[in-house]
Amino acid sequence: MYRQSTDHITVNVLPVYIDERSDPERNLYFWAYRVLIENGGKRAIQLINRYWHITDANGQVEEVSGEGVVGEQPVIGPGASYEYTSGCPLSTPSGIMVGHYEMRYEDGSSLTVAIPAFSLDIPDADPVYN
Repeated sequence: MYRQSTDHITVNVLPVYIDERSDPERNLYFWAYRVLIENGGKRAIQLINRYWHITDANGQVEEVSGEGVVGEQPVIGPGASYEYTSGCPLSTPSGIMVGHYEMRYEDGSSLTVAIPAFSLDIPDADPVYN
């Protein structure tokens, strides 16, 4: 599991290779990743936007941004957490993802929360470092 904290917000990511959605003969490799966002602060915060920087083993970069995650803009109360699962296809058997969330407190102030860099490697393969 990969973990990073920004102020009192901690982001945990667990990537898993999904063999049944992958087709190596067609250069399709698919990972699911589970994200747990924990609010260790004393104020509620809302996840407004997400940004991903995805790099495959060939150094090709894809940037993804948009509102919320999996169609939601959750409010995470003090001491609470929010969990979701999403996925990422690549055309290579390894890659890396990193990003951030834009979050907003009830008073309108915002916070950019780092998402830890995590590797996407098929099981039993030597990782490729970009």
